[in-house]
Amino acid sequence: MASVSLVDKNIVVVGMGLTGLSCVQFLLAQGANVTAMDSRSELSIKVDVPLYLGEFDAAKLYKADLVVVSPGVSLQTPAIQQAVEAGVNVIGDIELFARFNTLPVIAITGSNGKSTVTHLVVEMCKAAGMKVLMGGNIGVPALDLLEQEADIVVLELSSFQLETTQSLKPLAATILNFCDDHLDRHGNMQNYQRIKHLIYHNAKYVVASRDEVATQPIKQQMDLSFGLSASTQGFSWDKSSATILLDAKVFLSSSECLLVGAHNMLNIQAAAGLALLAGVDINAVKQGAKSFGGLAHRCQTVSMLNGVRWINDSKATNVGATQAAIQGIAENCQGRLVLIAGGEGKGADFSPLADLLKGSVDLLITLGKDGDKIAALKSDTVKVVSLEQAVKVAFDYAQPQDIVMLSPACASLDMFNNYQHRGECFIKAVQALSL
Repeated sequence: MASVSLVDKNIVVVGMGLTGLSCVQFLLAQGANVTAMDSRSELSIKVDVPLYLGEFDAAKLYKADLVVVSPGVSLQTPAIQQAVEAGVNVIGDIELFARFNTLPVIAITGSNGKSTVTHLVVEMCKAAGMKVLMGGNIGVPALDLLEQEADIVVLELSSFQLETTQSLKPLAATILNFCDDHLDRHGNMQNYQRIKHLIYHNAKYVVASRDEVATQPIKQQMDLSFGLSASTQGFSWDKSSATILLDAKVFLSSSECLLVGAHNMLNIQAAAGLALLAGVDINAVKQGAKSFGGLAHRCQTVSMLNGVRWINDSKATNVGATQAAIQGIAENCQGRLVLIAGGEGKGADFSPLADLLKGSVDLLITLGKDGDKIAALKSDTVKVVSLEQAVKVAFDYAQPQDIVMLSPACASLDMFNNYQHRGECFIKAVQALSL
């Protein structure tokens, strides 16, 4: 552990979700005097520290030695903003983790593909016999990893977490890609990108997309690149042979991998770059890439009913994710492609989907709060009011060798609890077709 003492420090934790609760327990174990706040009027969980519900009390924040803000709480919240302006140290759980962590860290962010790349890196490390921990924006809160023994930590990081992080020193870091996301919180694309770039601060090695300049570091060198474009250096993609290349030499054939689609070939490249720079043996990197079959709700084949492939890509909560899914799946579709999309758009611009919807999607089915905005991009769109109805329309239309894909390009909270709930409802509706 790093020599950071929080004994008798007055610390306020704002936001009592999974991360906030993790912060409270960690800080108590460090001997701090902890107070908790949450904007909700009531909580179903018990918190063993003084708890203040409702509107945040700026006066209590002013008196704190440290304020730890959960990722779901905006720094622009008036009381938080006042505390920042008053000089109070306001951080998040990843910054707190960084101040105590002593293990090497691989850090991953981006608008899309973070979880897939994170899991890929973990599988590559495991294939090398390494003891690896995974957490951050996925699964286990980062602070819960600190007491565990391991060779390396792999963190998926959101813009919300990076916004309050200054001390993290990744062994290897990447920004996978950018698309409009969370602009309702960050204000504009420039600010969103600036926050994401904090992941490169203090990183020893940087992996970035050769084809997306905005992901590349501004002040540091790019140690290894990946992309679908041709290159004699770094990872690239040979479309004619469907092969990933490293420094223009065959690295891995897509036919050896369980993952499919061009976007997943990029995910494999990024993960391999991070793992190699972190010292993972190249054969273990390849083995991890071959054995990983993908994550639930991310281009997940859930049924092959009557020769029709049904794909659950509910995790596609923004335009870029759906773009990548359409591009990747359309290349492997021998029949027609049916897309189910729509939900809460979070202020996103859907126009980048227009050409793909017209050129690669044979039938578009839309639903949800912003479904009409997506429907406006393609003629002869079918609009429905429920996911079950969307599945029924797709079933009546689809023929053998067709693909039906739920890839919403939107968040789910207008109709569902979360994207997992949406995906589970889709799977249930598809399964009901065979009853």
